[in-house]
Formats: sequence, C-alpha cells, structure tokens
Amino acid sequence: MHEPIGATATELATAIRSGETTAEAVLDAHLDRIAEHEELNAFVTVIEESAREQARRADEAVDAGEDLGPLQGVPVAIKDLTQRKAGVRHTLGLAPLSEHVASTDSVTVERLEAAGAVIIGTTNTPALGHTIKTDNRLQGATPTPFDLTRSAGGSSGGSAAALAGGLTTIATGSDIGGSLRVPASCCHVTSLKPTFGQVPADDGGLDRFSHHTPYMVLGSLARTVEDVALGYDILAGPDDRDPFSVPAPEPTRDQIDRPAETVSAAYSPTLGLQPVDPEVRELVGAAVDDLASAGVTVDERDPDLPDYATLSEAYMSQVGVFFAGMARGIEAQLGIDFATADVVDTVPSTIALGENADAVENQLQNQVRTAAYDAIEAVLDDNDVLVTPTLTVPPYSKDLADGYPTEIDGEDVMGVPTDQMLTWVFNLTGHPVANAPAGLTDDGLPVGLQIVGSRYGEADVLSVAKTLEEVRPWADEYPFHND
Repeated sequence: MHEPIGATATELATAIRSGETTAEAVLDAHLDRIAEHEELNAFVTVIEESAREQARRADEAVDAGEDLGPLQGVPVAIKDLTQRKAGVRHTLGLAPLSEHVASTDSVTVERLEAAGAVIIGTTNTPALGHTIKTDNRLQGATPTPFDLTRSAGGSSGGSAAALAGGLTTIATGSDIGGSLRVPASCCHVTSLKPTFGQVPADDGGLDRFSHHTPYMVLGSLARTVEDVALGYDILAGPDDRDPFSVPAPEPTRDQIDRPAETVSAAYSPTLGLQPVDPEVRELVGAAVDDLASAGVTVDERDPDLPDYATLSEAYMSQVGVFFAGMARGIEAQLGIDFATADVVDTVPSTIALGENADAVENQLQNQVRTAAYDAIEAVLDDNDVLVTPTLTVPPYSKDLADGYPTEIDGEDVMGVPTDQMLTWVFNLTGHPVANAPAGLTDDGLPVGLQIVGSRYGEADVLSVAKTLEEVRPWADEYPFHND
C-alpha cells in the first residue's frame, strides 16, 4: 500500500495490522481530504474526536498483538437516516432536526465498530430519504465528484460521493426504491441491495414492521466489489430488534470468485418498461458484451412485467403510505409538523401520496407486486442473474428545484423519479441487486448497471460484478487520481 486515499478497506486493514501504517495516519489523511473537498458536501457531521479515539484504540490493539476485526482502524461513513451513533447529530436530512442527537447506536454502527471500523462521520441524504437527489434545506445539494453540477443521486448520495471523492473507504446506505443503487450509478461505485431480512433494520423502534411495503433494506457501498462483500458480511445476520431478520449467510466474500463460464445472465436493456438514454444503453450493452467475452452466457430477454403505469402506481401507492407513516411517527416522537416545517416542497407532496390512501386498495397492489415477482422469477428460473441499466439517464442536475428530465430518447416522460431509474421494481419484489460501474459517457459522467439475483443470491450477484470489475476495471477512473 502506498497512499491511504484510494486504498481499499481490505488493503488498509491489512496494512494497519502489519504495522505498515497506523490507523491514526489513515484517519488523518481522510480527515484532511474531507476538509479539502467541502464542495462535495458529502458529510453532515464529521465525528473527529470520537474517530481519533477509535483510531488510537485500533493502534494500541496492534501494539498489543490484538486483532479487532476485518475493519481494524478503517474509516467508514454512515448515512444520516436510519443509521445513527450515540452522541452524534441524527438529522434524517431535516433542518428542524439540525441539533437532534442520537441516544443509542443503530445495529449497523454496533456491527461496524465490533469489526474494528472507525466511524468518521454521517453522510448527507434528502429529507427522510424521500427522493433520488441528495438535496435538502439542512445541508444543500451533494454533487457527483465527476461533475459538480450533477447529482450524486439519492438517497444515499452523501455516502456515494464520499467514496468517489476518496473521503472514506466503505459507507452505509438504505434503499426503498433505488437509494443504494442510484447514487452508486451516479458516482461510479459499487453497492448491494440485499435480500429483505439479511441486514437487520433499526430505525429506533418507531415501527419495526413497516419495511416490507415496499421492501426497504440497508446495505453497503464501496469502490470495489470485495469491499462491498466485506461490508455485507459484517452487517448481515439476525437481530431481535428486527422481526424480519434472518440467519446469517455463509461469508459472501469467499464466494465472489465464481468462474464466469459457469454463469448465465439475462440482459434486458429497458426491462420492457420505459425509454433509456442511448448513451446509457450503449455503455451498459458494451459492459454486457464484455461479460460475454469473459465467459458469461448472455441471453437478451425482457421479463413479462405489468406495464409501467400499473407497476408504478403500485409502487407509488405503497411508498407513499410508507413515507406518510414515517412522517406521522416522527411528528409524534419529535414534534415536527411537516405541513409547516422548513423542508423542500417534494417532502409534503411525497407524504401526501399516502395520507388519503385506501387501506384495501393499497393491499390489493400486492397483486401487481406478485405479478412482477413471478415475472422476475421466470427469468431467474433459466438464468443466474438478470442485468439491466440502473438509471435510464446519466446523472441529472443536483438541485431538486431543477426537476428531472421530461424527455428520454425522444419520448416524453413525466419527469418523476420512477422515469429516471429501473431500480424500484426490485423493491416491490425483494430480489437482491448490485450496482456496478458500466463506464463513463463522452462527457465523463458515470453509468451503472444493476445485477439482479434470486433471493439470497447475493454471492451470485457480486460474482458477476467482480467479473465485470476484472474485465472493465474502474479503480483508476475516480477524479481524486487527478488531484
């Protein structure tokens, strides 16, 4: 290892344990970089004092011959939404919570610190994580490091920007419609949306049963597939605070080197749902061709999904109820009135989607979800994975006020988030999905592809991402290499 900035979590942990470097030196390098790149607006709170204490403990453990775990002394960032660290601001992207401090650690923080991680800070997110641009009244907009006028995506945009900017090594996120995969696509990093239940959710106890409609999951982002697998292995496994959590899988990091010639992939350029920008389609198609050249058997095939209008209605109905319930709980617990609070206009409009929902009609949308699930399963009956673009467009303007594109490949679209991505379908079905970088446009903007697997098929999904990383490497494409 030469420089800590840009090194993988695995490399840093190894170097710290061997004495080649120290956790304090690694932390100092990342804290300096965060201070030097405020234009990324990736962090809400930098936890310097606590991080320095954790780094000192990691170095003392090395001196004593102790092994604190696979992330010993490695800087990790946490999303300022469902993840929280006791004694640190926990804002959920809301200006009215600018001084709210968490009283307990979330499960993810407990597990990361048990693995030796140094929690370096909390990352920016849109209010309540409600949309796919990271922009709010508390912190402002977070751009992709590849173009400071374009969005880092959302809602885990701060985490993705911190990774692409070299500000951290691994980061956490959550995903109810694409919030792990969309920012990963916008920032040229890797992420994993696990199967529902694999990583226990912990929102502080407001509603432990809400995350299944649609499926909201927690996961990790990193610059490399190996680090994403490492993060997943640390976070996965049951916890009694999440009634949906399931037994831990076998270590995924040990299974991501599956030979390409043993893998079959269905490729759907549009999911049969909506238009995709030609440059996105070309880059994703080229990446799929490279997978085929590496030995993956590829068959172009669209799943027999319900039409876009029907499917998006089901999603918006259920996600609207989710956010309305979340808002009601926060109002009761923390005294915020979202009708008058200092939030962007899209927050109350998102909440309004669910406030007047009919309970029976909302439940009946599960019939649409069932049809979607069956369609994806039919494809996966014949293939190990399904590959599609992650976003239908390159990264868009970072400011919420600018809206979203209303035309894609010459076709008019509604200018809403579901037009811009092919991710939300899999929050209705619950399948595990990874985003992997596909390439850069002529303007240098990142494009990602998503790899969908059967339930509990995280190892298959990440093995395909690893093959792509080997044949189409992206490690040298981050802007920080030019600093």
